[in-house]
Amino acid sequence: MTKKRQLLVSSMVIVVFIVVVSIWYVLQKEDPKQIEETTEASQASYDETWRPQFHYTPAKNWMNDPNGMVYYKGKYHLFYQHNPKGDQFGNMSWGHAVSEDLIHWKELDVAMEPDENGMIFSGSVVVDEDNTSGLFQGDEGGLIAYYTSAGDVQDQRLAYSTDEGKTWTKYEGNPIVPNPGIKDFRDPVVMWHEDSEKWIMLLVAGDKVMFYGSDNMVDWSYLSEFGSDHGAHGGVWETPELFELPVDGNQDQKKWVLQVDMNPGSIAGGSGGQYFIGDFDGKEFKLDRGQTETKWTDYGKDFYATQAFNNMDKVIWIAWMSNWQYAADIPTSPWRGAMSLPREVSLTTNDRGEMLLTQQPVKELDDLRGEKLIEMENRTLDGSMSLPEFDERTYEIVATFRVDEADEFGFKVAQGEGEETIVGYDDQNNYLFTDRNNSGVTDFHPEFGGVFRAPMEAMDGYTIKLHIYVDESSVEVFGNNGQKVLTNQIFPSEGSDDLSIYSYGGNVTIESLEVYDLESMHE
Repeated sequence: MTKKRQLLVSSMVIVVFIVVVSIWYVLQKEDPKQIEETTEASQASYDETWRPQFHYTPAKNWMNDPNGMVYYKGKYHLFYQHNPKGDQFGNMSWGHAVSEDLIHWKELDVAMEPDENGMIFSGSVVVDEDNTSGLFQGDEGGLIAYYTSAGDVQDQRLAYSTDEGKTWTKYEGNPIVPNPGIKDFRDPVVMWHEDSEKWIMLLVAGDKVMFYGSDNMVDWSYLSEFGSDHGAHGGVWETPELFELPVDGNQDQKKWVLQVDMNPGSIAGGSGGQYFIGDFDGKEFKLDRGQTETKWTDYGKDFYATQAFNNMDKVIWIAWMSNWQYAADIPTSPWRGAMSLPREVSLTTNDRGEMLLTQQPVKELDDLRGEKLIEMENRTLDGSMSLPEFDERTYEIVATFRVDEADEFGFKVAQGEGEETIVGYDDQNNYLFTDRNNSGVTDFHPEFGGVFRAPMEAMDGYTIKLHIYVDESSVEVFGNNGQKVLTNQIFPSEGSDDLSIYSYGGNVTIESLEVYDLESMHE
């Protein structure tokens, strides 16, 4: 090698060395938050076929029940059943996402993974603000997770976090509630009961709910059980919830609501939820007299494993938007599973004096509204009306109809060549319905297609209100201010992006109609 070439090589080595050192120095000086963000889970791509634009989905792999939902230090935490290694149920872990507004979610690293005791099944997270448990240093509190360890048996365990749920330490004294010899014994939900000044844990055991109490969040004693003689019993009960609500907004009149999911045997087939209205005294839940018929949480096919956020002054919940009948077969990739929209829950009295659990999409969703695509008032419709130049796949419909002579009326959404999903009201039989028989891809499972109905009478004898959210692969329908709700997945073909309004058997008056374009939550 010539002397000139040796000098050239030496110079190149020096330059490379300087560049490497410079990069190292810059990385050391980086904002720690920026470094932390690079280690978080990869974020979802919103260009994939059927990827929801304003419903939470993980970037990839399997997801089912929401669990551990809590509001803490200005952030909403959504934990969920997740298989980080594949797109089928298994290796159940706790996935984790956070949001500051309930709408824009950021996926974080997996929070808890299986251990020698089994998979990490559903549970809840509460804030131990005053270090009641003694698990935290000094007077500092933190988050406590209660979860089911699913190994040879199912028992209840505890973990705690000092870094806002990013990492968890499993309690050395686990299990905190051993299995008493029950096969299906799971899904602990923990809450503070103000009147009795103690912590309450709900567990589902077969087809009943069991209640436990604790003063220190660690040691638990059996209190009572509910369910053997009440409600629907077509399957195993799962994922309970218990909360108190004012009736019609009256703070002097409150009732307790116990919500329990069940698989199979729901109103629409497969998995679904039911609720009970009554009183809870810190030990027992007692059903109101006269409640003999099953009250269903949602009349669609895809609203399961409902859970509310802890540490809030109102009840907002989210559910897994799927059904165990076909959850493993839905045609999405690389993810499988989505969450419903977050909904605020209330108790209202209808025109007949019946107390109902009502669900309304949270107000924060209004921030996703873009252009107002359609607006009309006091228009009579008899037949079908296509909406010209409509080519949207994500939108919101807010409509009020006056029932005139029509036997049936409503909307045909996600409409294309040979495809449509019908959201309608049958005035002859008084029910709200969603028909997804021709909604697109339906042949991946024989139980996917169908017409799903919710009994619903017109308000004041003549008014029907519909609030509808259409996403890439779902339709959520809120009828008469959320008195009846239907949640269903759909998988329309590319190009099925038309919208029309129809009336059969006579005319109907569209008192008001607004349709908004909805932006993707990643924008």
